[in-house]
Amino acid sequence: MTSTDAVRLTADLIRCPSVTPEEGGALVLLENLLSDAGFECVRADRGGISNLFARWGAKGHPRTFGFNGHTDVVPVGDLEAWTADPFGAEIRDDVMYGRGATDMKSGVAAFAAAAVDFVQETPPDGAIILTITGDEEGDALDGTTALLDYMDNEGEKMSACLVGEPTCPNHMGEMMKIGRRGSMTAWFTITGVQGHSAYPHRARNPLPAMARLMDRLASHKLDQGSDHFDASTLAVVTIDTGNPANNVIPAACTSAVNIRFNDLHTGSGLSDWLRSEADKVAADFDVQIDINIKISGESFLTPPGPLSDLVAKAVKAETGVEPELSTTGGTSDARFVKNHCPVVEFGLVGKTMHQVDERIEVEQIHQLKTIYSRILQEYFA
Repeated sequence: MTSTDAVRLTADLIRCPSVTPEEGGALVLLENLLSDAGFECVRADRGGISNLFARWGAKGHPRTFGFNGHTDVVPVGDLEAWTADPFGAEIRDDVMYGRGATDMKSGVAAFAAAAVDFVQETPPDGAIILTITGDEEGDALDGTTALLDYMDNEGEKMSACLVGEPTCPNHMGEMMKIGRRGSMTAWFTITGVQGHSAYPHRARNPLPAMARLMDRLASHKLDQGSDHFDASTLAVVTIDTGNPANNVIPAACTSAVNIRFNDLHTGSGLSDWLRSEADKVAADFDVQIDINIKISGESFLTPPGPLSDLVAKAVKAETGVEPELSTTGGTSDARFVKNHCPVVEFGLVGKTMHQVDERIEVEQIHQLKTIYSRILQEYFA
């Protein structure tokens, strides 16, 4: 039986121009591959977003291993700065170039190829589920969440799940993710009274109030970190007035902060703190402060145990490297999967993701497939 070539599959996926929210042919390609291998495939599209659910084996089997990933990619950016066609999948010096080469068409190709070969060569006593979305790089409202909603409605269940995002900072095998920090952004608008800068007593300047509020927030130490997480952080990301005149006190000022928080906090708790700080400043300066808060995801942790041990063992067997159990980095769709079943993340080196000339070493794709194959073998052993 001919094995599925994960490198060729990666190249075929890169050639699909699937910039969020375009499907670009990527999920059609995967659906054909998986259907031919005996997977039951369903398109769980929602809100103009393309999603693919695929299961091999009995529905509801108590031993059901899942993979999750995405085929959508970020925009190309400055096309003139690329040295290769972003959708050409050119291989140069054993390195494949293209948008999605790292994040994360190679990861999807590796776990799809591993799953196809595994069920055909050694059909397991259990089931394998693949959930692949076209909306991870976008708003993520109708991607993996739509797939999980479909599964809930249909009585589909994963016992454990591996998300194939790139997780290694510098070399293959060095890091896996057992959790992620939460992420939220708060936008502030402070409204005062416009006036002449020569007569500040006749105005109510929102700028000193904003400076005080941003200083209070940025100077506050949220925590010292926890057992598996670094200290939470708050970054002031913008302060804007749009005032070109030096003789005018503006009527309003806006700003935004982004918070990455660990398991010592919740989004609602931090929201309450932000509003409390804003109320204090509003009272001190006699201004109005309006707040809009978006919580992109709560922090979560899959405690070290059987799933992380399984993945770490396979990584070390194939690379000789013991992966660090980490919770660093931004958000991923694992933040949705964690409500369904235990979840960890492991994938390739992510140094060039989202960059011009995004690329990945071909050997890493081969390695990743063998790691995923070993994980399946050990899980169903």
